Amino acid sequence: MLRKIAALLVAFVVALSVTYLIGSVVATQFVLREVAALGPAVPWSVRLETSAQDLAGLAGSYLPLLALAFLLALPVAAGLSRLRPAARPAWYLAAGFVAVLALHLIMKAVLGVSGIAATRSFAGLLAQGAAGAVGGALFHALTAGRRPPVPHGAGEHCSRPSGK
Repeated sequence: MLRKIAALLVAFVVALSVTYLIGSVVATQFVLREVAALGPAVPWSVRLETSAQDLAGLAGSYLPLLALAFLLALPVAAGLSRLRPAARPAWYLAAGFVAVLALHLIMKAVLGVSGIAATRSFAGLLAQGAAGAVGGALFHALTAGRRPPVPHGAGEHCSRPSGK
């Protein structure tokens, strides 16, 4: 049991880390694209350096918010996967996408501002959702060999002992 929990935790951390990496880098590039549209050239060295700075700088705020979003969404995907096991990959992909999209929409509604500047545009919001979809799909892939627990009594439907 401890081994299963550890495997799920590792899958969660890997999926969350990849989502954060993609989301942070994509958000940075969206902002730098806007800067470049104003006129100044933005060389690749600046893009890489800024991406690295944002990865470090957003770790205290965006990463925990993504973790919370995934903690809410992935169990929902697990539950839906029990209802429709063949759709398990789609449930996890959708859960990651919706979790990140909802995170940004809720932040905008509650705070009145976009927590991540790139999400001010529809394309930026979709890009963040896509990062979540990648994370959800990765979580599925890392846990795909695991079978969901069989509900108590599920295998006992026709095994009544005869009265002989």
